[in-house]
Amino acid sequence: MPEKEVGFVRMGKVERAEKIGEIGVGILGYAFMGKAHTNGYKKMPIFFYPPPAIPRLIAICGRTEEAVAEAARRYGFETYYTDWKKLIADERIEIVDNCLPNNMHAKPCIAAAEAGKNVLCEKPLAATLEDARAAYEAVEKAGVKNMVAFNYRFVPAIRLAKKLIDEGFIGKILQYRAVYLQEWIMDPNFPLVWRLRKSVAGSGALGDLGAHIIDLARFLVGEIKAVCGMMETFIKERPLPENPQKKGKVDVDDAFIAMVRFKNGAIGSLEASRFCAGRKNYQRIEIHGTEGSIIFNLERLNELEVYSRRDPEDRMGFRNILVTETVHPFMEHWWPHGHIIGWEHTFVHEIYHFIDCIVNDKPVAPMAATFYDGLKCQEVLNAIEESSQKGRWIELQ
Repeated sequence: MPEKEVGFVRMGKVERAEKIGEIGVGILGYAFMGKAHTNGYKKMPIFFYPPPAIPRLIAICGRTEEAVAEAARRYGFETYYTDWKKLIADERIEIVDNCLPNNMHAKPCIAAAEAGKNVLCEKPLAATLEDARAAYEAVEKAGVKNMVAFNYRFVPAIRLAKKLIDEGFIGKILQYRAVYLQEWIMDPNFPLVWRLRKSVAGSGALGDLGAHIIDLARFLVGEIKAVCGMMETFIKERPLPENPQKKGKVDVDDAFIAMVRFKNGAIGSLEASRFCAGRKNYQRIEIHGTEGSIIFNLERLNELEVYSRRDPEDRMGFRNILVTETVHPFMEHWWPHGHIIGWEHTFVHEIYHFIDCIVNDKPVAPMAATFYDGLKCQEVLNAIEESSQKGRWIELQ
């Protein structure tokens, strides 16, 4: 990583100068997630000062040249590629950030690992369990830093929930319930986009939304032992994007529900749907223990509800914590208390964590998800789908 001189100015006075290295970044994909990740790389060194390294936006890749060239100009990348193999071969790039559709997660990640690059991959780790395992084995063999972008681990309120659980605030965990609900494909005329095609996405609401609440279940509660699930597709055919007069088959789930058993004895329920009218991005998690409860709602992500059975009886009740104090995770890097942050800031946090782990040779886990965690999540996704098909409980290894 080349070094550059960076001055830190406060109140008109240079207080110190830091020699901060640069780290070359290449992003695969320029749409929704490519934009979110790019925003994280650009903001991280401003707020997490001094940063472990300054991300240098080397290249971005996409299959449509005109669109990816425009994205490179808009986002501030030095160059662009239409072939992901060329991006990985670029010697200036030290981090390959994969934001491509799910069926294009494993192969580029494996190639990047074999080329000695550090790899950050959007979730889920792959479209199939076999591909997820291959990607995990590749990064393990190569010994490169790796992370799956389960960004909700980097919500300050979720980190506070983790801290309270680890400290025993709610005692022994008995039950975890989580839902992730959206409404964006309720219109029957909504086109058959890639997220609705099994060959590209792997699954529907299960892998897109369910993966997040499964990862949080593992992060906050522990490993899952068994699942019993059901999946449903409400609209079987949709207009083709390239020819709206014709329709194609929807071969992924629109919604799923699953019961789970954890290895530590807790039980739980998981539910995700894209057919919940009025729910924009509603992820609600409830964790109940012998001594209290914790509730999180993504649509109010700066807040955490907590209840303690240890409180005096005449003042028991849920209390709402505004997670914006400097003592709260990550918040010292942002605004004065009460000045809330948003969804996009989770990517700033995760990118800081990943680069810090690379530069200072720190372990990515357990606070962030590695490819191992991505594989374990994929095992649960696979088991829920198998359970839905066979109509019975499925045990996990």
